Amino acid sequence: MSERRTVAKARKDKRAGKSTTTQAGEFVHEEIRKVRRGQHGARSPQQAIAIGLSKARRAGVALRPPKKGKAKATTRRSAEYAYEAGQGKRKPKRRPRVSRAVSQVLKREPRSTVSRSSLSKQARSAASRRSASARSAAAKKASRTKGSASRSAAAKKAARTRARRRR
Repeated sequence: MSERRTVAKARKDKRAGKSTTTQAGEFVHEEIRKVRRGQHGARSPQQAIAIGLSKARRAGVALRPPKKGKAKATTRRSAEYAYEAGQGKRKPKRRPRVSRAVSQVLKREPRSTVSRSSLSKQARSAASRRSASARSAAAKKASRTKGSASRSAAAKKAARTRARRRR
């Protein structure tokens, strides 16, 4: 169950016209706080994020489930159920035994998975997956707007930055 404060923040974001991912971010932050406080653990930063997104969907944030091919079938199905429950299209069945079992399992997971370093590592790997295409788009724009000398200097600087971040 999400905290009242988190739901209020998400609603405030919605009123401000912010995107659904921003609204859902409040629930992800809450989940990270819970793991850091030691209420339960998570196997990986991705798991903590996934739990937060699921809670957001169940709380009524209009965060669409991932499209076919973007995530595993089981993940998509789970997201669809959570989304429908949050939108009032499905009445969730209470399953106390399953709920208790999940809580017990999460309590045995490590707390260190949402440390600053592990979260930044997760963010960096996600950014590097995205940036390859963004980098080529930036290069195309640079070729149109810059001269050859400044383009070369920019490329060298980018290479230095990437090398420095790899260390």
